[in-house]
Amino acid sequence: MATVVVGLSGGVDSAVSALLLKQQGYDVIGMFMVNWEETDPNGVCSSKDDFEDVKRVADAIGIPYYTVNYSKEYWDRVFEYFLKSYKEGRTPNPDVLCNKEIKFGPFLNQAMQLDADYIATGHYAKKVVRNGISYLYKAKDLNKDQTYFLNQLSQEQLSKVIFPLADITKPEVREIAKQNNLVNASKKDSTGICFIGERNFRKFLKEYIPMQKGKILDLDGNVVGEHDGVMYYTIGQRRGLNIGGKADHDNDRWFVVKKDVKNNILYVNCGECPEMFSNSLIASSFNWISGCPGKEFDCFAKCRYRQPDQKAHAKVLDNGDVLLTFDKPQRAITLGQFAVLYAEDGMCYGGGEIIETH
Repeated sequence: MATVVVGLSGGVDSAVSALLLKQQGYDVIGMFMVNWEETDPNGVCSSKDDFEDVKRVADAIGIPYYTVNYSKEYWDRVFEYFLKSYKEGRTPNPDVLCNKEIKFGPFLNQAMQLDADYIATGHYAKKVVRNGISYLYKAKDLNKDQTYFLNQLSQEQLSKVIFPLADITKPEVREIAKQNNLVNASKKDSTGICFIGERNFRKFLKEYIPMQKGKILDLDGNVVGEHDGVMYYTIGQRRGLNIGGKADHDNDRWFVVKKDVKNNILYVNCGECPEMFSNSLIASSFNWISGCPGKEFDCFAKCRYRQPDQKAHAKVLDNGDVLLTFDKPQRAITLGQFAVLYAEDGMCYGGGEIIETH
């Protein structure tokens, strides 16, 4: 009987993953990861409620469970990079790094120390093994597919993973939980960045990066407002700029067009403009999950999680970076996010961090 260590978060997805594996005959062990230590205004640990759900779910399924604390590893490997990226004017994606550096790093290693054969998570993704090579594919539930966040997994990491929700939709997951009397069957999905959760993002960031007010200029160089710090804004953003409308303009919505971190200037435009669109990008430190398909190839790409797949042509440069040229100009491509490439059948090639746009 193979042993699987399941990362239990307290949510319904990981709970049903553990249940399904148990029903399939695996020897299942639950593990709750504490990656961010914080107390609420009442002094209560913010992860306490989630752990209570983990205990109730594990008891209902009939599996042992443990708690592991990776808060130091998370700070060193994910959060410091997150802060550094924001200070440099990029918009990082810590969820991608959390998967690579924590969930499929120390967590996987600890599971192997327990003599586990595999780890499992509640991610909506699919693994297919052919000729000894593991391939990452989109899940059946395309609305919930999370392969974007798994683009940095190595072949070794992927080979040790089971995705029990590969062929199950979210409504089906909730129904399975309900039928098996799991306490979190109707629990709300978590949203937002993994360690920040559902709170004011700018307020959170100000706790770690000092606010430095500066000018907001339009593309003609006119001062149209004041910002709290260029790192708090992202390309394409239109909320929170606090700029009034323009009397001679039909469209009174302002958009962030570019950021000058060195001079602490935020550039905006009243209405969308060509400067907000890019024809190509360069993605650095590209990770090929199951091998590079060639020096040049056509593919589909995402530059952010919820973006529909975009037709593109990929060219691997001599230094290993990838030049990605799109069939159609793309709006508000953001430095620091990941460009993730797919084949037409939904296989994820991998991804790299966006460092340039053209």
